[in-house]
Amino acid sequence: MNNKFQALKDDDSGDHEHSEESEALKEKETEICDQEKMQSTAKRKVEQFWRFYSHLVRPGDLTGHSDFHLFKEGIKPMWEDEANKNGGKWIIRLRKGLASRFWENIILAMLGEQFMVGEEICGVVVSIRFQEDIISVWNKTASDQATTARIRDTLRRVLNLPPSTIMEYKTHTDSIKDNSSFRNTKIAV
Repeated sequence: MNNKFQALKDDDSGDHEHSEESEALKEKETEICDQEKMQSTAKRKVEQFWRFYSHLVRPGDLTGHSDFHLFKEGIKPMWEDEANKNGGKWIIRLRKGLASRFWENIILAMLGEQFMVGEEICGVVVSIRFQEDIISVWNKTASDQATTARIRDTLRRVLNLPPSTIMEYKTHTDSIKDNSSFRNTKIAV
């Protein structure tokens, strides 16, 4: 009996602290490995997309009334789509000449997962109009204010927008009520 007690006492000598440190180190290595895999996957997505994108007409080269939509697979660029119906969009009105660069920067940010909001981003739209161009980034959950704020902040960073830039968030429910995507929005940039 005394030997068993001694063995337990020896096991409790602090060696398990080393074992806990080893486990923490293994978890950190696994986390780093997972991050590297995600970065590699994101890089491949961007490279694959760029092969197609490099052959497309840029939004700024279009004339007249045109819209480009880029949405995740399985999501239609419609308010009524299941992924969009509870969501909304950040709207940025641009002076002519900025749409192509902004469009490209947003697309690359989406593909590179720079928004860091999980599956919340549904897609992006650029609308070419006579006097201005409009970019909108659509998301799934309008009621999640923290996520919509993160999307706004990421847009400001990715597009290098000055702090004075006016951006409007509009829910799809409001868009359906007034039957217009861009009516009553403020002009920015």
